[in-house]
Amino acid sequence: MSARCDGSTTSADTGSGYLPIADHGVIGDLRTAAVIGIDGRIDWFCCPRFDSPSVFGSLLDAEKGGSWTVEQLDGDVTTRQFYLPDSNVLVTRFMSDDGVAEVQDLMPIARPHDTDHRTRIVRRFICIRGDVRFRVQMSPRFDYGRARHTLDIGGTGSLVFSTDDFDLHVASETGWEKVDDGDAETTFTLTAGECTTIVAAPEPISDDCYGHDSDPAVVSATVAFWQQWISQSTYTGRWREMVHRSALALKLLTHEPTGAVVSAVTTGLPEDIGGERNWDYRYVWIRDTAFTLYALLRLGFLDEAASFMEWLTCRFDNHANNDGDDDAVDIGPLRLMYTLDGDPPPEETVLDHWEGYRGSSPVVIGNAAAGQLQLDIYGELVDSVYLYNKYGPGISYQSWSHLCEVAGWLVDNWDQPDRSIWEVRSEPQDYVFSRLMSWVALERMIRMSRQRGLPGDIAGWMRARDEIFAQIMDRGWNDDLGAFVQTLDSDRLDASLLLIPAVKLLAPTDDRFQSTLRAFEKDLVSDTLVFRYDTSDGHDGLDGSEGTFSLCTFWYVEALTRSGRLADARLALEKMFTHANHLGLYTEQIGLTGEQLGNLPQAFTHLSLISAAINLDRRLGD
Repeated sequence: MSARCDGSTTSADTGSGYLPIADHGVIGDLRTAAVIGIDGRIDWFCCPRFDSPSVFGSLLDAEKGGSWTVEQLDGDVTTRQFYLPDSNVLVTRFMSDDGVAEVQDLMPIARPHDTDHRTRIVRRFICIRGDVRFRVQMSPRFDYGRARHTLDIGGTGSLVFSTDDFDLHVASETGWEKVDDGDAETTFTLTAGECTTIVAAPEPISDDCYGHDSDPAVVSATVAFWQQWISQSTYTGRWREMVHRSALALKLLTHEPTGAVVSAVTTGLPEDIGGERNWDYRYVWIRDTAFTLYALLRLGFLDEAASFMEWLTCRFDNHANNDGDDDAVDIGPLRLMYTLDGDPPPEETVLDHWEGYRGSSPVVIGNAAAGQLQLDIYGELVDSVYLYNKYGPGISYQSWSHLCEVAGWLVDNWDQPDRSIWEVRSEPQDYVFSRLMSWVALERMIRMSRQRGLPGDIAGWMRARDEIFAQIMDRGWNDDLGAFVQTLDSDRLDASLLLIPAVKLLAPTDDRFQSTLRAFEKDLVSDTLVFRYDTSDGHDGLDGSEGTFSLCTFWYVEALTRSGRLADARLALEKMFTHANHLGLYTEQIGLTGEQLGNLPQAFTHLSLISAAINLDRRLGD
């Protein structure tokens, strides 16, 4: 099937085997997630966790990755997708002259912090009108297609796909046949009012369990879970639907057992089709989670903030610095990213047997950036803790003590090269954004100490804070460009500095920021979409180009809002909404022709949407 721009598909086949990245939805159970194409295929699923090896991976190799496909066999079929209201239960509608059917896809979840929770995918097929005939094929390729499997077809509707390390169990009411490569296929017909269910799980599915999962009540219970969660939101502004969809996407990225938040559920989706900028985002970035914490706090979600604070406290107890390797870079009290359990991510490995999405190689698992020094993470972290302390129940003495250690380390280490927010693969440089966020970290520590009467080296923090400020103003500013620049004494622009007024280094009306904003609009903004920096000379250590960075576009909206250019901000926000996919989801980047690029759904993008919408709403008034 090929996608149409209205979010539907037709039976025409481009022959590529790949849907556009935007033509996907996501379901999940706060442990892992499945990515589902607008034609009903599941082409990405890792189990039992977000960062586990893939079971279905045709998103990254159409032939060898494995998938769970659904095909309506008769008629000229059009498909459409939507989420059941205020939930992460996905519905794919199949429409033809012969009939209309729906596939309801969900990963059941009944209650928060359920100790009896079991991960499974439930797919309910319902005929709405006429007669519909479906072919369903299950073609798992375990461990990123590296592990061979066997297939056992049991009684009616029972399958077990087995490897040495993992089993996938399937239960249904339909009979299956074995096809090539140990795959299974079933064909069935439904008439109006009839339905059937297929359940897949990493553990045996008893008749009782299958009966529960095939009951429509499992859909209702899962919808109720999501609706109850989003009902806690305090946002009632103009863009409620987009803001709440973003909040639901951020919740979907949360690993409930640990309180950690992954940056996306996928790996390897390209920032440039055919290029090498293909990263694994299934890990926990301190920066991304701190921004997520900020966004959810703005909406009134305190439970997620408290869970992350608990996870973070454990990271302080396991000091990241060097791991005993005398030759390693001093990366400070915290790593920039972790696994869900708080361990260092695995080394970066190339899956050279996979071709990558539309030939975009290498396909990478693990992330080599984990060993980088990125000084900005401390500012983003402390700023979010400051907000949690202000709007939440307040931080504990243990957390404050850890933050004092961070501040002490930062006083001694802020003035050194690093790789900063964009995780460049070139040599460390003196990034202005890292100075900016180091200033934020110390400034917020001073505020918290004074507001709460908490003990700390305020005098030392103030001296370092003022030194950082002076350096930014002196060497982070380029008179010829009339702008703040990416690195000290340079002439390169960087959209991360759109945050200068948001973090209160300067007022938004300050002449220097307004001049910087004009420079960005001249060189980094394309029809309100924002590039993070110029990649044309490969200074970041990578070949090729990339799309506009959606996070930066929403930061641009905020900068316009704070500058008082409310009409411009509203137009830019509304334009950006048109780049969401048919479900309201975003990846990391938008290409020049409007295509979504990079991993999905991208936490960075959704959290910045929330912030931009809230701030603009507040300025526009009722």
